[in-house]
Amino acid sequence: MLNISKQKVHDRVHEEFDLYSLNTLHTPRSAVILKRWLIGIGVVLLLIMFLPWQQNINGKGDITALTPKDRPQNIQNIIAGRIEKWLVTEGDFVEKGDTILVVSEIKDDYFDKNLSVRLQEQLAAKKSAIESYHVKVKALESQIVALQQNQQFSLQKAKNKVKQNQAKVVSDSTDMLAEQVQVNIAQVRYDRGEDQYKNGGIVSLSELESRKLKLQETKAKYVSVQNKLLVSRQELINARIELNSVNAEYAEKISKAESDKSTALSSVATGEYELSQLQNKISNVDYRLGQYVVRAPQDGFVVKALKAGIGETIKEGESICTLQPSNPDTAVELYVKAMDVPLIQEGREVRLQFEGWPALVFSGWPSTSVGTFGGIVKVIDRVDSKGGEYRMLVVPKKGEGPWPKQLRMGSGVVGWVMLDNVPIWYEVWRQLNAFPANLKNEPEEKKPEKLAKKEDKK
Repeated sequence: MLNISKQKVHDRVHEEFDLYSLNTLHTPRSAVILKRWLIGIGVVLLLIMFLPWQQNINGKGDITALTPKDRPQNIQNIIAGRIEKWLVTEGDFVEKGDTILVVSEIKDDYFDKNLSVRLQEQLAAKKSAIESYHVKVKALESQIVALQQNQQFSLQKAKNKVKQNQAKVVSDSTDMLAEQVQVNIAQVRYDRGEDQYKNGGIVSLSELESRKLKLQETKAKYVSVQNKLLVSRQELINARIELNSVNAEYAEKISKAESDKSTALSSVATGEYELSQLQNKISNVDYRLGQYVVRAPQDGFVVKALKAGIGETIKEGESICTLQPSNPDTAVELYVKAMDVPLIQEGREVRLQFEGWPALVFSGWPSTSVGTFGGIVKVIDRVDSKGGEYRMLVVPKKGEGPWPKQLRMGSGVVGWVMLDNVPIWYEVWRQLNAFPANLKNEPEEKKPEKLAKKEDKK
């Protein structure tokens, strides 16, 4: 029973004695089969662990447009107004320049229907006023020239008069000196005659009286000449005063004319400023008249009206409706974790699964996946986005089938950025230890063309 001996007797015992207990002690057939299956599965799993697995970085995102001009945009009204008429409904296709909405004016400054005509009249009046000011400036310039010429003539005339009076003063002074001599001579003769008349009668009385008369005449003439000299001197002073007054008078007139000219020039400048304002206002009014109709900036579909009803007022720059441009360059924006960004570079292949599109995905075996689409990393943001993740734009991969035309902006997407091949056991070990994916070579950063040229110049 203990199987100590090397001689086996259990076969003979089974043959000679049909014992039920011995028949129930052998190993069941099903256990042997299970054992073989487990060994086979283990061998298969072990072999599978050495199969190649392509590492990938997964991310989620939405469908968008590659260029900003192709993304949904809000159409805004430039001026404040009142909604008069809607010419489109949600879902309509519009071409560039098609009318979407008609508004009316709500500002009292623009209620006048003939505002443009009245502004043109004001413009013509202002131009006439400016022309009149120019004529006035020219007239004042001519007046200033004439005053300057008259000043020169008057100054020369006054200087000549001063010289004449100076000569007259000199002449009168000479006459006074001559008369002084005559007075002295007459006085001497009279004194001598009087002495002779008293001391011997050499001179008669009539002769003495004649000499006395002559003395009186010379004295009178001397006084007359002296008065004449005083008058000449006074006239000289007056002439000099007149000379000075000529300068002051014409300086005042010229200054007044210059002041009037400056005032006219200031009026010209003010008029030109007001003219420019009127021209600007006319241009603004003409432009504003063209903004009562809101037009489509490009071809697209009216997605949603943000304002409703007739008679509702809208502010300047307020959004009216959302427009989705037609035929956009479709792209996918995926968000990946910050720890995976250094492993991704532009040009990397991406496999995409679109929401609403049936797919069977094996992320590590992209060739066996069904319903996925190929893409290429086009842009990687240099700053983080929501939740510390980084956004990247993926465009369709050339050489593969196009993305489904039924896709719409904002649809959800799951993507896998494909990296290098590694054994499955290594990938399992990496995932269990939460290690990042690894690369054989360091990713090369592709610099923008303008930045590369700038660095080459340096």
